[in-house]
Amino acid sequence: MSKLQNFKNNLFLSIYAWSKIPLIGFCMPRVLESSDQRTVLKIPLGFRTKNHLGAMYFGALAIGSELCIAMLAVKKIQESGARIDFLFKDYKAEFLRRAEGDVHFICEEAQVVVDQINEAKGSTERINRTMTAYAIVPSVSMTEKVATFELTLSVKNRQKKS
Repeated sequence: MSKLQNFKNNLFLSIYAWSKIPLIGFCMPRVLESSDQRTVLKIPLGFRTKNHLGAMYFGALAIGSELCIAMLAVKKIQESGARIDFLFKDYKAEFLRRAEGDVHFICEEAQVVVDQINEAKGSTERINRTMTAYAIVPSVSMTEKVATFELTLSVKNRQKKS
């Protein structure tokens, strides 16, 4: 991803977060990678996201895991020009270790989101897809997961009322 594209993605994320869901903006997420195959976001460990034990608060972990899927959905919905609503139908998390550093949230199933939005454009039915994501703390280990997540994204094309 070019520096210009990275800047645009982070600007979009900041504006969207602060205008729609300020709690997301408060956690200061940053896009590290964004494509139709994979999304990587970072949430820094700091006074806004740290719990009393010095690890990332689980609420901040939930924001990051949801956002690494939702950001791509929002962008693809805007690009489609369709009136598509989305929300997360369910959420499962397994916390494996304490996240004691900046956390990277990774979704390698971004193509599922792209396909789901494309399918919703031609349908009025609600479409649900379950995706997985995981979190790592690169300052500790680039391969050891601190958490895994399973989220079901639900989208529906909202037709104009006659």
